[in-house]
Amino acid sequence: MIEVYSFPPPTVVRVPIAGTCKLFPVRRIFCIGRNYSDHVREMGGDSNKDFPIIFTKPADAIMADKSTIKYPLSCRSLHHEVELVAAIDKPLRQVDEDTASKSIFGLAVGVDLTRRDLQVEAKKNGLPWDCAKAFDQSAPISAIKPFAVLPASLQGKIELAVNGKVRQSGDLQQMIWSVPQILSRLSDYFELLAGDLIFTGTPAGVGALVSGDCVSASIAGVGNLQFQIS
Repeated sequence: MIEVYSFPPPTVVRVPIAGTCKLFPVRRIFCIGRNYSDHVREMGGDSNKDFPIIFTKPADAIMADKSTIKYPLSCRSLHHEVELVAAIDKPLRQVDEDTASKSIFGLAVGVDLTRRDLQVEAKKNGLPWDCAKAFDQSAPISAIKPFAVLPASLQGKIELAVNGKVRQSGDLQQMIWSVPQILSRLSDYFELLAGDLIFTGTPAGVGALVSGDCVSASIAGVGNLQFQIS
């Protein structure tokens, strides 16, 4: 039977794979909040609490390296949050950390753009974060660097600059929960599948962006990301 759509279906969201001409098809985006103790403290939280906050973004929030991103609608305070992103290519369902680590296809540099004013309002009223986090063009990401084997202990500088001035600077060693721990715990709540991306949290130094700002982000040994706010 020939399938006939009422309108053309959306194209597959994809991210370039560094060093190849191949593309990584994106299925879902999971995000982890409060995974660096210095950022937890700057946001007025307690880093000794249980597992960090989990939220999601739609796959079509992805924006490629060197993109121009529109300042979001209904926003008075847009913030940057640089993050390590893990890309998986195997299914995970209630798995241990060792199994989770073997599912990682590669790593990338991402920025979790946040409507901070809407997030503050949502927190105050106990509301979901969808409007604050899951908006259009809110997930710029670099090419994915493949890793045959994920290092047992990730380390290296994670940094973000705006108009050439460094705003965020930390080290992957500062993550409270490691990438395998995050994937293992996520797999207790969701069946993760090939194509899923996981943003793993941000270090301290988050701040506001305005139209015209040029953002550059990098993670040692992983890659670089640049974009501009229009």
